[in-house]
Amino acid sequence: MNWDQIEGKWKQAKGSLKTQWGKLTDDDLDAIAGQRDKLVGKLQERYGYAKEEAQKRADEWVKTAGDGSPELHHTRGR
Repeated sequence: MNWDQIEGKWKQAKGSLKTQWGKLTDDDLDAIAGQRDKLVGKLQERYGYAKEEAQKRADEWVKTAGDGSPELHHTRGR
């Protein structure tokens, strides 16, 4: 997965994100709207991560966002 794919499938991605970071509210998820920089900011705010740590964790999440969620798997050949 990459950030462009996440933005396009944000409704499905929100569930995975909520599972990963339960402190994020529905309002937070609506505000993030699949944008990396907004997710990083919310992770800093809710979890107290330094910017670099929040970026690293966000990027790790996006790499595995499709795992276990059929709606988020990239389908080859489409």
